Amino acid sequence: MIERGPEKTAIRLDVNGQSQMVEVEPRRTLLDALRVDLGLTGAKQVCNMGNCGACTVLLDGAAVYSCLTLAVECENKQITTIEGLSQGDSLHPLQQAFVQHDALQCGFCTPGQVLAAHALLQRNPNPSEAEVVEGMSGNLCRCGAYRGIIDAVRSVARSQE
Repeated sequence: MIERGPEKTAIRLDVNGQSQMVEVEPRRTLLDALRVDLGLTGAKQVCNMGNCGACTVLLDGAAVYSCLTLAVECENKQITTIEGLSQGDSLHPLQQAFVQHDALQCGFCTPGQVLAAHALLQRNPNPSEAEVVEGMSGNLCRCGAYRGIIDAVRSVARSQE
């Protein structure tokens, strides 16, 4: 007897302003759908347990761990990846601030950090240092660029006042 895998379901994912149809198994994570099916590799697969934040994307503006989110749960929701944050060749102010404040070293966690910071600033446009630390606590940086990350987020907040 030949075993068959789970049936695939066609879903529409709205990613970075573009609607795309993909066929996924019901158990497929958003991270895998983005990286494998759509070729958007900015979100990184690291822990696959929601502990590190390297896979963070925005789902209807809220930061979520894409490794813990099923792709089928994201149909008809707005997904923003790091690839969709900038406008053409112009970096988003947060991306620019991360560069200016040396808020990255290896860069592996940076896409998730930037998107988590974006969601934080949407919720709280002028966070204190303590609020930035708390708001970014779900995203780990193994290189220890935390001081630069805090400075980058606060500089963008100040520029929006």
